[in-house]
Amino acid sequence: MMIWILLILVPMLFGLYAQMKIRSAYARNVEIPSRGHIRGSEAAAAVMQSAGINDVEIVEVEGELTDHYDPINKRLALSSPNYHGTSLAALGVAAHEAGHAIQHKVGYAMMTVRQSLAPATQIAAGISNFVMIAGIFLLSTALGGTLLMVGAVALALICLFHLVTLPVEFDASRRAKAELVRLGIVGNDEMKGVHQTLDAAALTYVAAFVAALGSLLHILMMLSGRREE
Repeated sequence: MMIWILLILVPMLFGLYAQMKIRSAYARNVEIPSRGHIRGSEAAAAVMQSAGINDVEIVEVEGELTDHYDPINKRLALSSPNYHGTSLAALGVAAHEAGHAIQHKVGYAMMTVRQSLAPATQIAAGISNFVMIAGIFLLSTALGGTLLMVGAVALALICLFHLVTLPVEFDASRRAKAELVRLGIVGNDEMKGVHQTLDAAALTYVAAFVAALGSLLHILMMLSGRREE
């Protein structure tokens, strides 16, 4: 029971905390307009142009915090509040995604690794829950052990993907913060709101890695206990 709490429940609670943190930080700072009144889409364009990037399309997408950079299609997607907004949160998120575009341009190694892992990780994420649940129900059989092993491999891949994601996201935020100040889009005294938003977002990636690692260790312990029987 104690192992389950440490490896499953604690990471789950940490993940909920991280989600609450980002939503709170974003909700707070999306209400604080920047002095320059530059829109998020304009900030992203300025950051990329400064880096010599002129072939990335900036598009508006629905939803909240649905922002992302698509390296395959060279498309930077910003949710409506961040595309049109001039808030500190909008500028931070937009510059962060532009930071990913810069990583793509300069061939940032960890981003390349993450891209190469993405297809296999999607497959692993699609099968991991099913094979683990089936493996637990059939734990006393040979098939159950095989299914748990397959689940462990899938979780290991997911865990590796989340681990590689951490430096990619931290580096994008570092680039975003530096460029916002260097280009004069946000003043030094306004950076507190940007820091709060991007640091809270980074916590969600840490939580995802911790959750994947906890699940992997839990399955490995089950497999170890099964062999000892």
